[in-house]
Amino acid sequence: MTKVLMKGNKAIAQAAINAGLECYFGYPITPQNEIGEFMSDEMPKLGKTYISAESELAAVNMLIGAASTGTISMTSSSSCAIALMQEAISAMATAEIPGVIISVMRAGPGLGNITPSQGDYFQATKGGGNGDYRTIVLAPSSISEAVELTYKTFYLAFKYRNPAMLLADGMIGQMMEPVELKPFDLEIPDSSDWEADGVGEGVNKRPFRKLVSLHMQGDDLPKLNAKLQAKYNKIQAEEVMFEEFMTQDAEILITAFGTVARVAKSVVQEARKAGLKVGLFRPITVWPFPSNELKKAAIGKKVLLDIELNEGQMLLDVKAAIDGVCSVELISKLGGEVVKSHEIMEKIVELSKKYTGKKAGAIC
Repeated sequence: MTKVLMKGNKAIAQAAINAGLECYFGYPITPQNEIGEFMSDEMPKLGKTYISAESELAAVNMLIGAASTGTISMTSSSSCAIALMQEAISAMATAEIPGVIISVMRAGPGLGNITPSQGDYFQATKGGGNGDYRTIVLAPSSISEAVELTYKTFYLAFKYRNPAMLLADGMIGQMMEPVELKPFDLEIPDSSDWEADGVGEGVNKRPFRKLVSLHMQGDDLPKLNAKLQAKYNKIQAEEVMFEEFMTQDAEILITAFGTVARVAKSVVQEARKAGLKVGLFRPITVWPFPSNELKKAAIGKKVLLDIELNEGQMLLDVKAAIDGVCSVELISKLGGEVVKSHEIMEKIVELSKKYTGKKAGAIC
């Protein structure tokens, strides 16, 4: 299949259409505006629904309405606007409605600015809504992977009847790369046994269905929570995704997600040429987090170096996962600054001297 040079946001939008998207609801905010722009042009041509909502709150509630009928639906936004959607995402999880949310992160806190960041890891993986709910969250490190994970996000949302999010930093959304737009090869699970599509008449008559997030009767809410937790445990057991690169014999293990992991991978190769045994562990599902797999990779390592474009939000999950099997260090960049490969390499050389007693060979 021929590769096409595409901006990340447009590739994500096209992937959503390829996955069978029927309704898109959005409200403009940089750095994800190209998604809505692309949808406004393409969806009407296909006879599909595009609505530019009056606000982010309106967009996510339109998503709930459409998705509750089993319609393949999506919204997209960024950071401070995703924050406005958190109550609705919690309601979506409670009512078990399979909506898809694309979050292209900008720098914060507050309105911040439009530069790339990874400051919404907590927002996505822990959630700003109320209650013990979970959102499935996938984090791509390239535009090609963003296409694949967009497909996966739709599949998982319907498989588990749960909100699912593609979490991309601003670089993924704004940069351009050659992309192979493979056909959608996952089958969206059938929704006919739960969707609110009308009770019908005659032979099509069925019992009344309710998709609600308010449970006031007796022990309805405890029972619902038990059901949801069982589902989340199943997702954690079956849907973890991660990448390991040169980890088996590594003495220094790097953890990173998104485009930062691409920078880290190039540094691993540079470090290896300099005689330093460095490897990379990259979570692809940041919820469910690959805790067991990371701990296994960290056993026997001298030190783990976590690299993030935030104050170390994923670091909490990293430390919990490895449970003290090795030392942990951090490189963080906040406010839209991007970590440079030479900064990572300098830190690796420092850590190698500190933890292994080895010095790097010639570094080009």
